[in-house]
Amino acid sequence: MASRRGQMLDGVLLLDKPAGLSSNHALQRAKRALDARKAGHTGTLDPFATGLLVLCMGKATKMSASMLDADKSYVATVRFGEETDSGDLTGLTVTRAPEDFTGVSAEALEAVLETLRGEIEQVPPMYSALKRDGIPLYKYAREGIEIDRPARRVTIYKLELLSLNGLEAEIAVQCSKGTYIRTLAQDMGRKLNCGAHLTALRRTSVGPFTLDQAVGLEALQAMSAPQTALIALDALPAGLLPAPSKQKDSL
Repeated sequence: MASRRGQMLDGVLLLDKPAGLSSNHALQRAKRALDARKAGHTGTLDPFATGLLVLCMGKATKMSASMLDADKSYVATVRFGEETDSGDLTGLTVTRAPEDFTGVSAEALEAVLETLRGEIEQVPPMYSALKRDGIPLYKYAREGIEIDRPARRVTIYKLELLSLNGLEAEIAVQCSKGTYIRTLAQDMGRKLNCGAHLTALRRTSVGPFTLDQAVGLEALQAMSAPQTALIALDALPAGLLPAPSKQKDSL
């Protein structure tokens, strides 16, 4: 019988996070739906973003480190004409394109995308969870304080234009850990001299896991046996869990 603290469940839940929830709130709701005692996630999504959130239950939390280092894929919606302080639709506008701006051409955007493929340097955004002196950068940003951030090297394996109507583009991205898609959007706008920000972001893969394997939060909460949505430890792709430590023979 489960205790008030929940059941001791082991496995991985692939959750399709809805917009409007922080990753931790989504985790807590999934944990309650499963009645799980121990759970964690392997990399956050911004509240406005949707898509794949890899949640680990019980012994599966040991794979969190390897998943944080995993490559990720996204579909990003980028609006041209305005840059915001956060790099997305939740922020305040800081620059605007000239009044005669009517949009960008596919040729101009493709030329900019080419400069952002491969190994590049990114300056992490102020609105991020990175810490300086133990304080997240977003807290400094909310106080109007700008902190110097060293550039980081990241790798953009894929940057493909899916659609464009002049003012808004949908772009597929596959990237290494530590990549900020909001910063990619800002860089596009700056290179095009018009400003840009994200209006939507959907994560489609994390390491070996893909969004088509995921379950929505409402669907999970409606299941009569939500524990069946878990991927068992012995069904996980090889190499995600650390090898068990060898015990020395007792003398």
